[in-house]
Amino acid sequence: MTTHPVNHFVGNHIVPPYLLRHLATTTEPVAEFARATLTRDQRYRHDRATGTSGRRSAMATPGAKGPSRRISDAAHGEILPGKTVREEDAPATGDAAVDEAYDGFGATWTFYEEVYGRNSIDGNGMRLLGTVHYGEGYENAFWNGTRMVFGDGDGEIFGRFTASLDVIGHELAHGVIEHTAALAYSGQSGALNESIADVLGVLVKQYALGQDAAGADWLIGGDLLLPGIQGVGLRSMLHPGTAYDDPRLGKDPQPDTMNGYVETTDDNGGVHYNSGIPNRAFALAATTIGGPAWDKAGRIWYDVLTGGALAVDTDFASFAELTIAAAGARFGADSAEAAAVRNGWTTVGVGADAPAPAPRDGKPPVDQEAEVLLRRTGGFAGIPRQRQAKLAELPARDRRTWQGLLADDLLPRLAAESSPRPDAFAYCVTCVAVELDVEVAEPDLPERVRRLFERTLSGP
Repeated sequence: MTTHPVNHFVGNHIVPPYLLRHLATTTEPVAEFARATLTRDQRYRHDRATGTSGRRSAMATPGAKGPSRRISDAAHGEILPGKTVREEDAPATGDAAVDEAYDGFGATWTFYEEVYGRNSIDGNGMRLLGTVHYGEGYENAFWNGTRMVFGDGDGEIFGRFTASLDVIGHELAHGVIEHTAALAYSGQSGALNESIADVLGVLVKQYALGQDAAGADWLIGGDLLLPGIQGVGLRSMLHPGTAYDDPRLGKDPQPDTMNGYVETTDDNGGVHYNSGIPNRAFALAATTIGGPAWDKAGRIWYDVLTGGALAVDTDFASFAELTIAAAGARFGADSAEAAAVRNGWTTVGVGADAPAPAPRDGKPPVDQEAEVLLRRTGGFAGIPRQRQAKLAELPARDRRTWQGLLADDLLPRLAAESSPRPDAFAYCVTCVAVELDVEVAEPDLPERVRRLFERTLSGP
């Protein structure tokens, strides 16, 4: 488990904040563009969170067939939507960014219609809106709830964001997620939000190129980095943590298993960091199954996304269980497809069949017979709750999580930094086997740890 410092930063942007922050601290001439991009992104996210972003609905005739596209030009300003420069059925303009956005929207619409029978983002003919040439040297692209917004990059590290079809597919996929499962954009549900957007984005590209799983590069943003950059893209779904290693960008920090899970309040709970874990599970399942990834593995993920059983705060383990069940429902519980999905999750350390977490700092694994005493203080109502249990008595996924938590130094560090809050709950954890006895205020707990504690206290 890796930890990162606090830096609140939320929203559906393709370039993660940790990459831009690293670039902003360099002496490169484009560092100023990175700082300006961070400032714009943070301002936009604040405006969106407070309802002052001025977003308007993307209108379309309900149930209308065929794509409905409108591309606008911000002319390097920051006022949306900009001047309309191309609409549906209009000829190419000769402006590469305009025409790439238009064509990318068409490829994305075609993918959903032909593969999953979905009529646009909302399933009901929603107009696809985009704004190009946003800002000066803007090093990002984002979905604002109704439209895609594209920067032109800085011309030295990042090129045009319209040039990457998987980026377009990724950002529009956030719209699909909003209209289906509406996954909360924080912690593990937020990482799943990012991962599903990566999955759908890369499937849009693979479908357009006619690639099967074995022949695909499994990169997100492979068309963004300009020559001279030591990297192949923003993220590698098949090999998280290997997409780039460049003095200006730093090293790709994505973990590829739960052993590297990043505990942080930065990046809205590590949504761009930890999305590497479910990304790899999908890529492994798809390549094991073989053939076009959208045909089997993609259908399984899409079934879960649109099936109605996905809670807004779903964690990795719950999502894994749903995908395994969906694979069984579609292809049979004993099918090769179900086995591939199960093995993909097991390989990244998620699910009941995953191996116990690796020892940390030379510590031996925590034995399943170890007992843990969990107590929650009474809060305002003054009603405490507690439970004492052996790890072996807990559900498999919670047992594994507890083993990893007790083997790590996260709880002692949180306790050392935690301060009492008036009327807030505090959780006390005692485990004699690892000489642990700590108390942490609930507001200081990472979301996934708090939810683990709640499930443990609610158990038999």
